[in-house]
Amino acid sequence: MFKFILHLIVCLSFQFTLSQNTIKGEVKDHVSQPIISASVILKDNTGKIITYAYTDELGRYELKTDKPGQFVLTASSLGFEQKNIDITIENKNEVKTVDFTLLVKVTELKEVIIEQERAITIKKDTIIFKADAFRQGNEQTVEDLLKKIPGLNIDASGTIKIGNQEVEKVMVDGDDMFEKGYKLLTKNMPVNPVDKVEIYKNYSNNKHLKGIENSDKVALNLTLKEEARRVWFGNFQAGYGLVSENRYEVRSNLMNFGKKNKYYFLTNLNNTGYDATGDIDNLIRPFRFDEPGSIGDDQSANTLLGLGFDTPNLKQKRTNLNNAEMLSLNSIFTLSEKIKLKALGFLNTDETGFFRNSIEQFSVGNTVFTNTEDFKGRKTQLTGFGKVDVTYDISKTQTLEYTGKFNKTNEKNRSDLVFNNDVLNERLNANNQLFDQKIVYTNKVKDKRVFLLSGRYINEQTPQNYSVNQFIFNDLFTENATGTRQYSNNKMQFAGVEAQWLDRKKNGDLAELKIGNQLRIDGFNTRFELLQNGTNVIFPDGYQNNLTYTTSDLYLSAKYRFKLKNFTVLAQADAHQLFNQLENFNVVSYQNPFFLVPKIGLDWEINEKNKILTSYTYTTTNAGVLDVYSGFVQTGFRSFSKGLEEFNQLNSSTALLNYTYGSWGDKFFANTFIMYSKNNDFFSTNAIIAQNYSLSEKIIIRDREYVTISSGIDRYFKPIKSNLKINLGATKTNFKNIVNNSNLREVKNLNTNYGFELRSGFRGLFNYHIGSKWTYNEVKTTITNNFTDNMSFLDLSFMFSDKFNIDIQTERYFFGNLDKNNNKYYFLDLEARYVVKENKLTFFLSGNNLFNTETFRNYSISDINISQTEYRLMPRYVLLKMEYRF
Repeated sequence: MFKFILHLIVCLSFQFTLSQNTIKGEVKDHVSQPIISASVILKDNTGKIITYAYTDELGRYELKTDKPGQFVLTASSLGFEQKNIDITIENKNEVKTVDFTLLVKVTELKEVIIEQERAITIKKDTIIFKADAFRQGNEQTVEDLLKKIPGLNIDASGTIKIGNQEVEKVMVDGDDMFEKGYKLLTKNMPVNPVDKVEIYKNYSNNKHLKGIENSDKVALNLTLKEEARRVWFGNFQAGYGLVSENRYEVRSNLMNFGKKNKYYFLTNLNNTGYDATGDIDNLIRPFRFDEPGSIGDDQSANTLLGLGFDTPNLKQKRTNLNNAEMLSLNSIFTLSEKIKLKALGFLNTDETGFFRNSIEQFSVGNTVFTNTEDFKGRKTQLTGFGKVDVTYDISKTQTLEYTGKFNKTNEKNRSDLVFNNDVLNERLNANNQLFDQKIVYTNKVKDKRVFLLSGRYINEQTPQNYSVNQFIFNDLFTENATGTRQYSNNKMQFAGVEAQWLDRKKNGDLAELKIGNQLRIDGFNTRFELLQNGTNVIFPDGYQNNLTYTTSDLYLSAKYRFKLKNFTVLAQADAHQLFNQLENFNVVSYQNPFFLVPKIGLDWEINEKNKILTSYTYTTTNAGVLDVYSGFVQTGFRSFSKGLEEFNQLNSSTALLNYTYGSWGDKFFANTFIMYSKNNDFFSTNAIIAQNYSLSEKIIIRDREYVTISSGIDRYFKPIKSNLKINLGATKTNFKNIVNNSNLREVKNLNTNYGFELRSGFRGLFNYHIGSKWTYNEVKTTITNNFTDNMSFLDLSFMFSDKFNIDIQTERYFFGNLDKNNNKYYFLDLEARYVVKENKLTFFLSGNNLFNTETFRNYSISDINISQTEYRLMPRYVLLKMEYRF
């Protein structure tokens, strides 16, 4: 069926192409000399332009059309008389030859102003894309448009990257609402008001640091059409299942982007698997690495376990059996010339179902067994998030910024699990409460000198209550029990202050000095108990934790960047004085280590096209709270783990190499990234693996290596108006561990991937997006396991008119190590759109998983097991939808 449909689609597309009529000829002057760049236009009887072309250096032109009838062919050029010729086309794949001879026309021009807006414009660090030049007519959200912008890579989750680098934010008319949570905007905002898409290179989040800090960050800005500014506008879309039960989708956007105040309100309700929020954590906890004023971005509380709602590598709408409601209210107020206030409110509820069956074959030494699981789970989640940003410009050179956040998430998880024919009921209640306050003062002392002072306080709690109604640990505990329960109350407090000085020299050198202190206090309390008919039997020794882990880091960082013609040399040294304190069951221990973190780097701008960036860092990492606890904690229905019970600092070396050719907007752009890391010592595990349980203790092992290579090529082919992307990648790791009291085992992992995408940018009836990706995985211990998977897709778009279009999406998955009856999967989605009134009323017919592929099975390997897992997917549904714009 899949091959038949693809064959039919290809035949139809060829039929559309072959049914076109061709009009060609030459345009010459009165002495038979070719006229270059003369315009030749085909019009119907009403004067509407059907198509047009320009003559080449020999005066030749060629037009194509699939419409029959009476037409007027017009040739014109500056300095010549215009000439019209009537022609008739009878739709018989005709090839008509029509030549023109134009007479010279003398015209007195007093003043001529020619304005032409290019599709792509480059201005210093800004690349501007005219949105209309990349629209194909089937875009609904901003994300749909961005997928067609050259150089932008948008993955299945909506993450936007240029090369290997994710964009910092997506702004609207220069104002940002969502920071790293920009998916909330790009997945929901309608595309019709967007006029231009701007890419900012060398972007600075702090306006006073522009041109001073050494930034390689990128950001996007959406500029709006004039008619979409300072007015309320939006859309409402609703859909309901025609041949499927209880499938619905409702979304609405209401916005007003004025010069002083901006408002963006959106809501989305659906049970079709659509994720309207993206990764919420990027909205709640945006992370900026090594950026001035970003103190505390890398701090968060820890959680211990989940119920295993891991999904296969498919589009989320295929695996997300959801029932979600989302509301977001966002505003920016310019209170005065000096004060700007941003307020964001977000509420999301979701009820997710999950179904999987798995077979795991464990083989370690003489221990061989097979486990089967039949898992049915449901998660109910409520998230409320609020954020306030206040920016106060004390003067033109001084700014005070305050950010306050509050997040509350409540989760109720439950599962019915058949494990080796035993029925287990899991219950997990998990909460998260975050209170985050940050303030940053910036003073631009001179034109190229800036002083920053930042402070932050974070309080986060992640309590969990987990229980299982069956007891499967008879080989581990001697007590007669019928169930287990674990309560954990993990909380984290962080307080930090940091001062930073940046000085850009006249010769381009940059000096940076940073001093600060960061204090983190972790409370780690777990209580594991065995139950008899719901009543406590015992708290097993060695399975309880009650500790407080405190780390104070006093640090000084000095960095200098030398500019030597085409070379830039970086020298950096960070000094850290730690004050560690561990209180474990009222026993207190201390440690005060001191260490240095050196870094060197070299950037070489060979020419405008070729650039090389390199760096080497020797790092010392302080152990975290999950590395030092002393009692076992339950991390799954049959697994426990414990820490080292002591302080540790681990050393590693990292080398980076990045080569780029070209720049964004070029027809050819290539990027290669290589990273090599060696851990002089690292945390590994000493594990006991049995059929009904696993115990894992952390140990320290020497020498682990990690190397990763990724390369991407972006090439635009003008003759076929298509963009080709080629991606290559490989990761190789080796480490050691102990399993079932064996000697140290060396484990080697190799993962490679390679693939391509080809996307057309035609302005006519037909467009395509085709691609394929292969992945190879290999694990070596005393034996070798490996497999190769493939995913291919073909997306077709047909614009039959301004009012009617059809999008077809197809996917094929192949798994090399599954049996022939279960190693291939096909998916087909279709959406047809009919515009009743432009920019007002539109109807959609949307079909998902039309082949009704109900289950999906994949294959995975590790150093101890081989597993096959089957997942239940979103069944076939067809929605009739209506969108109204206002």
